[in-house]
Amino acid sequence: MTTFRSGFTLWQLVRTARELTEDVRVRERVDAVLHIMGELGGTYGKGRPLVNALEDVAQEAILQGDFTYAQRFQRFAAYAGGELFLDILENYYDDEARQRSERHMRRMAAMGADRAVAALDVLCRDKPDASAADARDLFRGIAQSVDYLGLGDGEGGIQLSTKEARRLQEYGHMEMVLRNLPRPASAEAARMMSDILTDVDAGMLAQLLELRARQVGLAVLRAAVEAPDSSESALHACLKNQEWIFGGAYVAELARRQYTSDTILDIPLLRGDGSLHVVELKRANIKDLVIRRSGHLMLGAPAHRAVSQAQNYLQAMDENRPRILAEHGVDTRRASATVVIGHPRYVTGDVTSQEIAETLRTYNAHQARIEVITYGTLLDSASRMLALSSARQDADPDLEEEPAA
Repeated sequence: MTTFRSGFTLWQLVRTARELTEDVRVRERVDAVLHIMGELGGTYGKGRPLVNALEDVAQEAILQGDFTYAQRFQRFAAYAGGELFLDILENYYDDEARQRSERHMRRMAAMGADRAVAALDVLCRDKPDASAADARDLFRGIAQSVDYLGLGDGEGGIQLSTKEARRLQEYGHMEMVLRNLPRPASAEAARMMSDILTDVDAGMLAQLLELRARQVGLAVLRAAVEAPDSSESALHACLKNQEWIFGGAYVAELARRQYTSDTILDIPLLRGDGSLHVVELKRANIKDLVIRRSGHLMLGAPAHRAVSQAQNYLQAMDENRPRILAEHGVDTRRASATVVIGHPRYVTGDVTSQEIAETLRTYNAHQARIEVITYGTLLDSASRMLALSSARQDADPDLEEEPAA
């Protein structure tokens, strides 16, 4: 069951965001959000209509090429739809809230340092000849023991408010991130890394961070595909806002997934010409993706059902094209679709990966608007794209030969 959220903070963030765009159509969408939310002190329009209106703002911003603004309203919609905590939203877009959070973290860090000094004082008192190795052992033991400490509940325990429990959860997430950060192997390596970061070009750093984010996203998707029990929703979560995986023909993933009353798209992508491309996701663990009948290979029933579902979506888009274009700014006439289903590792019946690829190639050759691919093909294609991007990043333009005069 969806837990819808809204309130004064979201209302204030939306009002502030309205002044950050001069595009008339985007502002009209923002005004529609504010109309739903009402005036100060009301109910602030909590519910599905508010989520849809926020997604409409994000989608219009995507169509206008303002992806930063679109991301802002995608996060607003995620909060209103119960997918994002308010604390996280404030850290993105509320300077005062972020400063309060930073002050709190600084106090926590100072408190930790103070406790560390106290622990060292006790060590030196009990063992005057303690070495640096003894200090390391002490703190290593403290770090290992905190996993077994609890705040307790019931009599004599500490009762936490929801906000305090959520903050502890955020610290836990932060700890996992910090543990996974790459660390220099030596003091000299740390110094060299510091020097590099001091002089690094901001644009290049942004590209490197984006490349790293894509590598992580691809690794998460691969792990989900290789887990036999992964559901469609789990795979969908791995592919959310990862339109690059599907190739360079797509500008962005659209915020709105529903354009007619009876169709909810898995991943709606926007092409460079403003037209719609639909991605329909199915499970990776499909045993009868390709079957052998009378010596011939053909797609099994799950693939045919998925293609039929995509056909119905495209038909609905065609029939409602004028309304969708007028209301949402997306051209759905002759929209296309990709069905992602199955993986060669799960297919039974003594069918090889090469035979699966050839069967799909033959099938797709007879299709005009729908392509069927496996998660294996999707992962391999995305991996090649990342390899090319990494090679371009690694190339040193200073070492390239100058053209002959």
